[in-house]
Amino acid sequence: MLASTPTTALKPFSIGDIEISTPITLAPMAGHSNRAFRKLVREMGDCGLVCTEVLSSTTLNNKGTRQQSLEKFPWDAIEEYPMAVQLFGSNPAVVAEAAKIVVDNGATIVDINMGCWVPKIAKKGAGAALLQDVCTARAVVEAVVQAVPVPVTVKVRSGFEDGVVTAIPFAKAAEECGVKAIAVHARFAGQGHQGDVDWDIIRDVKAAVVNMPVIGNGDVCEPADATRMLAQTGCDGVMIGRGALGRPWIFRQIAHYLRTGEILPEPTRSERAAIALRYAELNLDYASIPEYPTVLQMRKQISKYALDEAGSVVIRNRLVRVESMADIEAILCPIIAAGM
Repeated sequence: MLASTPTTALKPFSIGDIEISTPITLAPMAGHSNRAFRKLVREMGDCGLVCTEVLSSTTLNNKGTRQQSLEKFPWDAIEEYPMAVQLFGSNPAVVAEAAKIVVDNGATIVDINMGCWVPKIAKKGAGAALLQDVCTARAVVEAVVQAVPVPVTVKVRSGFEDGVVTAIPFAKAAEECGVKAIAVHARFAGQGHQGDVDWDIIRDVKAAVVNMPVIGNGDVCEPADATRMLAQTGCDGVMIGRGALGRPWIFRQIAHYLRTGEILPEPTRSERAAIALRYAELNLDYASIPEYPTVLQMRKQISKYALDEAGSVVIRNRLVRVESMADIEAILCPIIAAGM
């Protein structure tokens, strides 16, 4: 399908000395962006950068829980290059030490979470809560930049309190500290994923920094959304989160649209089922726990592939109840074999 020629070219950008081949990146998402999903996104094509789920700096600093944490959120620094490992915490020294640990374990970029609004993180003064005090937030990033030899990036919200934009002064401070890129989710912490997203804040952050790349995030679900964000804000990259769930091919669609102005068709129902099955297989390949809990953890993802006929939720309801790989195959293989 042809559309109007996009106004923004597909071009790489750099985070420190690491080139990001396409300006389309995968957001860190708790419970979703595990190694299997990151691998699947890579296989689908055109994702320039992936990021782990968020890791607790406190847990990593505790020798008794460190290895368990690293095993729970595994990565392959060579296979997944370039990739970022995301940390959360509010104590500069603790986050800095955690950064050293993940770099020793192969992290090529360290990303600091200052965007998570979930109460169990924000109540500890971490995540988006750090944006309440730019001085404290600056101290955290400064400590990490000084601690590790790899590029440090930060993911933020527009601000913590509704209507109080702290992303702009923080971005300036972060760049002064040596942060190499900032991702801006253009909502306030209290909004969660609801309400209006204000891309103008991304534009204002981009205008406020000198050379630091800015990655926009929030409500990019289609190729046209990415094109508008790039054109409207002048940002260097676009980060996809919820828009990639059940649609890991969206990076390829966006890149193709930016290159050609053509909208690629959605995969067929049988193709979507095959991709969902591949995701399930990757989960089992990378699992450090038995099949049963691994399957329970992947239910949320495989149920998002829109495999039902119009007006039906039968397949989805079956997928959210699977307990084994055999259950998954029994549902997906007939759809794949149908070839429709």
